[in-house]
Amino acid sequence: MAILSLQGVSKSFGALRVTDDVSFALEPGEALGIIGPNGAGKSTLFNLITGNLRPDQGRVMLDGRDITDETPMQRCASGIGRSFQIPQPFGNLSVYENLLVAARFGGGLAATEAPAHCMDILRRTGLARHADRKAGGLPLLDRKRLELARAMATRPRVILLDEIAGGLTDAECVELVATIRAIHAEGTAIIWIEHVLHALTSVVSRLMVLNFGRMLMIGAPDAVMAAPEVREIYLGIEA
Repeated sequence: MAILSLQGVSKSFGALRVTDDVSFALEPGEALGIIGPNGAGKSTLFNLITGNLRPDQGRVMLDGRDITDETPMQRCASGIGRSFQIPQPFGNLSVYENLLVAARFGGGLAATEAPAHCMDILRRTGLARHADRKAGGLPLLDRKRLELARAMATRPRVILLDEIAGGLTDAECVELVATIRAIHAEGTAIIWIEHVLHALTSVVSRLMVLNFGRMLMIGAPDAVMAAPEVREIYLGIEA
């Protein structure tokens, strides 16, 4: 059974349909990449999965259970975690405190369990040396790491990554990808929106292309990127 699936999901803002009859299934432990031009509806799709937006049509399923009407908090408690394209930490809290909030209120961990869980994640994401630093003062790479760490602190079974490699140097990207690979190797399913294709394709086993809210194609990364319609729409190369 798929861990997460969308069934005919559509969403409009006025006359603009930003998600148009999207259906796909994510298998347990799978890593799925999503690409598409700006304005294709990628982040809207994440908001529909997390419950920040409600679809006009269609259903969102988790473990075969309809969660379309559940709140973001309920979905987080059920195992859906996410990072945001623009990092959104609690800037006046320390890095450790940011994780503690996520673990206690997102992951439902008891007060006796959460500290060790958070310290383990800080070590795994390279943030342990910044544990007591205010999150608002972190450089970009560490803010990206904190986005990933906060999502991990909720104990997700599915983690949604929204352009987490954007703005990083090549060396920083290599570090971040290594962390994401380690998370995936532990069995966490991943859906990753990304414009940094070499980072994305080094992790995911399938690639989905969105264009004007519709799913254009889904399949093996090499086959998808070689398709003439993808090269024309996404890469701007005339087929």
